Amino acid sequence: MNDFYYTIAQPAQVETKVKGSRFIAETMSIEHVEVVGQFLQNIRKREHAASHHCYAYKIGIDNNTEFKYSDDGEPSGTAGKPIYDCITGRELTNVLLVVTRYFGGTKLGTGGLVRAYSDAAVQALDKSGVRTVYLTDQLSMQFDFKYYDQILKILAKYAAEQKSSAFSDIVKLAVAVRKSKTKEFMEEVTNLTHGQIKISR
Repeated sequence: MNDFYYTIAQPAQVETKVKGSRFIAETMSIEHVEVVGQFLQNIRKREHAASHHCYAYKIGIDNNTEFKYSDDGEPSGTAGKPIYDCITGRELTNVLLVVTRYFGGTKLGTGGLVRAYSDAAVQALDKSGVRTVYLTDQLSMQFDFKYYDQILKILAKYAAEQKSSAFSDIVKLAVAVRKSKTKEFMEEVTNLTHGQIKISR
């Protein structure tokens, strides 16, 4: 199982034109299917005069993924699937990509539609950029203050993030450690303190 995934770095919007038709492509970060409907509703309200609002999304990683795509009235397979293919082609997840079309009076044909929707989607993804998100374990730690400086160095070594801290003779830390490094991290701090540390997920 991977402990990271790629998603967009930021939301973006681009507009392209093909033979009079306008295509407005926009990306959004999502983590739950429930928000998709609200995003689509907002776009349909804002672009109420548009002919189509085609979209695709993918959420989750490995075998735990959800996805959907819609042609929204365009000929079957000419819009939603090409948009989805742009997302999966870059190995992205947790992203919604909507392409709104204002019909310009000239029919583009199935091939032309696929190219137009794909091109708009690609440009929106280019503008969004990519970021890597690491999956983490949340750990609770309690140890003698004399180990604090050395444990800080171990935290830095594993790029672990401190979530909270409390100090007395005993230091209490809540930290986030990348899943693939958790076991190794726990072993290192346990060895450092000669087992004199309470640590749990």
